[in-house]
Amino acid sequence: MNLADPATLSSSPSFLQESAELPAPTVAKTMAVLEAIARHSSGLTQSEVVEQTGCSANLVFRVLSTLTSLGYLSRQEDDRRYVLTSRLLEISSPRVADKSLARCAYQPMKQLRNRTRETVQLVIPSGHKGMVLEQLSGLEAIQVTGQVGMRVPLYSCAPGKAILAFMPRQQYESWLTQVSPLKQFTANTKATPAALERDLKQVRQRGYAEDNEEGIEGIRCVAAPILNAYQLPVGAVTVMSPLKRLTQRQFAEVGQLCIEAAAQIRNELLS
Repeated sequence: MNLADPATLSSSPSFLQESAELPAPTVAKTMAVLEAIARHSSGLTQSEVVEQTGCSANLVFRVLSTLTSLGYLSRQEDDRRYVLTSRLLEISSPRVADKSLARCAYQPMKQLRNRTRETVQLVIPSGHKGMVLEQLSGLEAIQVTGQVGMRVPLYSCAPGKAILAFMPRQQYESWLTQVSPLKQFTANTKATPAALERDLKQVRQRGYAEDNEEGIEGIRCVAAPILNAYQLPVGAVTVMSPLKRLTQRQFAEVGQLCIEAAAQIRNELLS
């Protein structure tokens, strides 16, 4: 989707000149606006977008207004900053038999969130990492949450391990070669191929994956893979919680709930 390296696209002095030579220069400038905002998780004001892109204030105003009307951006009322919505992720999300994974997952995720009262995420493979495609925040006063679009290592979180466990062997070995050596994030991280392989074997036996403070201390997660018609993983649904609210004794119960949610999503995808 990028026209150039997103880190330099809109900040390059020659960008405006180069965009004018493209078949649709306004489209290039629109992408520059999107990528400028995407680089700032807290969003940008209109004047900051002008500064970041070098585009005229009038053009930036029209682009921001259009993208907001179409649902690609939203403007925060408190500081008037524009932030990305999940719209781009929705239109580029994995599809099975022309069905959107995110749309098929919403109701099962909502039911899972309501039953556990904890944050529920839909995670998909993205390159060598996992990416949060959708998130429903939990119902408790204090919650663990991430950000839609956030990318995480596959081997140090429950949804990532749920995906890895059901990957074809050749694909898994290729992934392992490219990400090695594995980084030790906490004392519990499965940071050797042997330790990870033992864990993934248990995931396949149980049908769900566990994350016992393996990516971040104080956070536990349980996840189940979402499999397509060929029994290959297209994503995973996960429950994440603060340490004290999700004990290891609860892993099996929550794991079964994740398996049920994943099965519901699969059925919706394949129906």
